[in-house]
Amino acid sequence: MTQPELPTALDLPAAAPLPEDLAAYFAKCDQKLGLVPWVLRAYAHTPAKLRAFMEMYNDLMLGESGLSKLEREMIAVVVSARNRCFYCLVAHGAAVRQLSGDPALGEALAFNWRMAALDARQRAMLGFAEKMTEASSRVEEADRAALREAGLSERDIWDVASVAAFFNMTNRMASAVAMRPNPEYHAMAR
Repeated sequence: MTQPELPTALDLPAAAPLPEDLAAYFAKCDQKLGLVPWVLRAYAHTPAKLRAFMEMYNDLMLGESGLSKLEREMIAVVVSARNRCFYCLVAHGAAVRQLSGDPALGEALAFNWRMAALDARQRAMLGFAEKMTEASSRVEEADRAALREAGLSERDIWDVASVAAFFNMTNRMASAVAMRPNPEYHAMAR
């Protein structure tokens, strides 16, 4: 399959030249990941928006949390599955494969997370994230209580909600602009 030159259906080329801090960040991504995620390239037309996106993503997905990096990626995949976000399913499915060492887990989460071999904590988190995605106005105290019963702290519940909310936003943006995943993601950790 021939890949397009732009990461989205919109013709919004990156700011030229990229500010020094962003060019350095792209180089760091390329060094650590072997690629620059196309979501970053998509936001690069407006450096201020790219910085805001990166700051929020890095805080939620890489920052201090009672949730493991794998658990946060699992939430990203379940939310993205409900929203049918191609970019995030491919990119975060690859992250789940890499972090878990299980090549089937990302696909199980994408197709039907209830079929995956998960512990009670993970099931509670993913059920909450799914409900938030489908009908956030229907989340009630019983849903938060179920998370507490599964061992999540108040801060953990905040983090589950924050990650789910972030991916609901990014899924909608990615779908609206036909954001494409880096081709490299498809073969990662297989």
